[in-house]
Order: sequence, then structure tokens, then C-alpha cells
Amino acid sequence: MAIKGSLREASLPDVLQLLSMGRKTGCLSLAHKQAFGSIYFNQGRIAFASIVNRRDRLGDLLVTNGQLTREELDRAIAVQGEAPERRLGEILIALNLISREELHQHIKRQIEEAVYHLFTWTQGTFSFEPDIHPDEQDFVVSINPESLLLEGARRVDEWSQIEKKVPGFDSIFSLDRAHLAASAVELTPEQDALVPLLDGIRDVQALVERSGLEEFEVGKALFGLATAGFIHRVGKRQATEQVSVDARVAEHRNLGVAFYKSGMFDEATREFRRVLELRAEDDASEFHLALCAMRDGRYAEAVTQFRALVTRGPRRATAQANLSLALERLGRPHEAREAARAAHAQAPRHLGVVLQLAGLLLGNDEVAEARALLQGIKDARVRALPVLWYHLASLAAARHGALDEAIEIATQGLAAWPTAAPLANNLAVMLERAGRHRDALAVVERALVDGPGLPQLHRNAGDLHHAIGNDGEALESLARAVRLDPDLGPATWHQLGTLRSARGEREDAARCWQRARALEPHRLSGSVPAVAARG
Repeated sequence: MAIKGSLREASLPDVLQLLSMGRKTGCLSLAHKQAFGSIYFNQGRIAFASIVNRRDRLGDLLVTNGQLTREELDRAIAVQGEAPERRLGEILIALNLISREELHQHIKRQIEEAVYHLFTWTQGTFSFEPDIHPDEQDFVVSINPESLLLEGARRVDEWSQIEKKVPGFDSIFSLDRAHLAASAVELTPEQDALVPLLDGIRDVQALVERSGLEEFEVGKALFGLATAGFIHRVGKRQATEQVSVDARVAEHRNLGVAFYKSGMFDEATREFRRVLELRAEDDASEFHLALCAMRDGRYAEAVTQFRALVTRGPRRATAQANLSLALERLGRPHEAREAARAAHAQAPRHLGVVLQLAGLLLGNDEVAEARALLQGIKDARVRALPVLWYHLASLAAARHGALDEAIEIATQGLAAWPTAAPLANNLAVMLERAGRHRDALAVVERALVDGPGLPQLHRNAGDLHHAIGNDGEALESLARAVRLDPDLGPATWHQLGTLRSARGEREDAARCWQRARALEPHRLSGSVPAVAARG
């Protein structure tokens, strides 16, 4: 269930505690004026955090700590300029400039600093969307939010004092060098780093970027210098009248991507359209507009947009794959398979492309080819397999008649993705087919903790309770299922009517049977729930 609100009414620390105690998995998005931040959770622990259009501090941190020279950083940035999709950290590792362990520690610090900065946002809005994960190339961590709350509260209190001397990042300070020289005081390392940069021209934001220090460190250092009378505020940066088109395009595109990742498709669409107003042809923005249309259920529009992209741009294969998905959603499976095969021919190792084709092949009972594709993914995979792979691979094994193998794959998938309620639903169906009703019920009941809004889980719980003789629990589960989805199917309503009739609730039973007939007059008998093809 999504959670939304205002930071005026619920502070970020309060929201973090709520998500932590609820062991939530998903993305918390925060918007404040033109700024946008995201905090990703995994089972109540912080896995990743970022602020859109905020300069990447990784390189500066490594130089400041003496782990990189400025020349080495410039070399890595030059490599990134030729391949902007690559993360700076991965480039540094590839160049043997830092170890993966060192990178992980610095990224953890960056994530903590991003959260601390977000603590200062006392206005704006927040929105939590469950089951949204960071990009695969992001380095994820596992941080207990409570470990950040005390330090975050301390920093917020200190910021309220700092702002009395440093009212904004556009403030400009000059240094009274004579006063500083005459006092002979010992400065902190942070103040020492700032003193040569205080020229009466650079604003606070420029000091942050040039020094390699974090915002809080710069603010605290300036507060001390201002309190001692060593620096004086001489003005603030004037808003630039003419910002370069490239900078504005990058800003709107970055915001659009952040909104899209957070499930805020209207806001994302607005930002990508602003990009196209500035630059008539921007393949990345057109691609994301098509994605927004599809995620918003506008499949015909998405088909038109993806068709325009499949002949140009760097994302031709992924455009073909998404065209395939949009056609599938429109109920055009033959065209969907053709598009998926075209995408696979262009990018035979692209994970999303292969999974899309495998799913369509299974839908057309081409099980052997689908199993070969899925096995190829497993053989070539270095990182953890995505949850959709486990869905499709377990379904393919079941369709192949290898029920024990299907159960094993789904069990492994749940171990890797414990909150994947649809996968748990599939496993329960397979266990039921194997005659292991109590094991299936245990899986469903665990899954209901993370997926209480999934009607199929409640339906399966009802079937399983009925199979082992718990008719009271079966009736309650089936009643919850049809409350969540009144069109769940005639078999569910018929079984619910049968259970109510056995309790002597004849009028309620008659209404259930009538509903079953209305849904599908010729299918009144119970049936085993189908294994889902998609997660």
C-alpha cells in the first residue's frame, strides 16, 4: 500500500521509524521545491539513498581522504564522459584505483550524508511505493534507520544555529586575513581547507564543490569562522539569467527519471515533455515518455511511441522489448512475440529482453525454448537473479512436468526475494498440486504478511483450509478474497456459497451462487488456481 503525506505533518524521522518498524521494502520519495530525493528500503533497513541533481561527491571524498589524486579522478571522469551510463565507482575499480571494499565504504557514507541532508527538509511531500528497488548497478547497503536518527537530529539542531550565520548556499563570504593572522588561532582541518577558497566571489555551494567537503562540514566550518569574526557575509549569488540549454535539459531529465523510478508517472511525463520543449529530439526522454504511457495503462499510445523508437537511438532493443510488452497488454500475442524475437536478435544477452521473450514463449506453450533461454540467463548471471526469473523458471519447470524442480526453483526464489507475494502464491499452488497442503498453507500465510492486498493469496488460503478441514477459516479467507476482487472468478464464489450453505446461511449462499452464474454460467465447479505467468 502506498503511503503519502506532507513533511509539515509528519517529519522524515517519523516516517523512517514507521517504515523501519513495519519492515517495509520499497522507495520513499521526497519532493521539496525543485529538489527531489529517494530513500530505498529493504525489510525496514535503508538500502540506498540519493538526491536528484546533487553533485556526486564520491570522487571529491576520495581525493579529500588521500585515496585518489586529482589527476586519477580526472582520468576516471574522462572515461565516464565517453560512457555516461557507467558509474564512477565501477570505473575506478576497473582502473585499479580503489578496491570494491573501499568503494562500498565511501558509498555507504554518501548514502548516510544524503539521508542527513534530507532530514533538513521540513516542508514538501513524501510518498512511499512498496516493492520498488534501486537500479541494478547501484551499490546497495543495509543501514538501520535508527542508527541515523540521533546524528540526524543533532545535525538538524546544529543547522538551525548555522543558518543564523550562513543563511543559504548562495551566500558569499570574504575572509579578514589580517584578523586571522593576528589571532594565531588553530583552525579545524575543514576550516583550513576553506580558508584559501574564501575570495569574496565563491558562494557556499561553490565552496562545497571545490573543497570536496560535505555541506554540513562546510556549514559548520563557516559558522565557526563567522562567529570568531574571521569572515563576513558580503552578499549572495545572483540568479543566472541564462542557464545553458544542456544544463536545463539535464535537470529536467534527471527529475523525470527520479519521478519515474518512484512511480510518479504524471510528474515524470511533465519533466520529459519539458525536455522535448527544449530539445525537439531527445531519445532518452521520448523513451521514458513511452514507458510512462505503458505504466499508466495507455498501451495503444505506448505502442505508437515505441514503434517510432525501434528504428533509431541507442535503446532500439529495449524499445522493441517494451513494444512487445505493450502489444501483449493489448491482447495481440502474435505481434508481441514477433517484437520480442526482434529485440532478442538485436540484444541476445539483455536480461529484460530475454525474460520478455521467455514469458511470451511460455504463454504460447513453447516450453522447451523458454527453458533454454532461462537456463542461459542462469548460466551467464554473475549477480543475483531477478524475481521474474524465478517466476518464469518455476512455471516453465511445472509446464514441463518437473513439479519437484519447479518447487525447488520457487523455494530458492522466495529465499532470495522473501517479500515476493506473487511468487509465494505460485509456490503454494505447486505444493498443493504435489499434495503438500499444510506446507502450501504455511507459505501462503507467510506471504499474506507482505501481500495482504493480493486476492489470489486469500483465495488459495481458503482452498487450502478447506482441503485440510478448516472450513471456518476457509470461509473467512474466501470472503476476504472476493472483497478485494469481486470478479475473482465463478469457482471462488461457488465454493464460498457451498461453505455458507453448510453453515445454514442459505440466503447468503444463494447470493454467492447467483454471482458465480453471472460471472460464467457454464463453469460452476471448483478448480485449482492457475500458476501466474508474471510476477
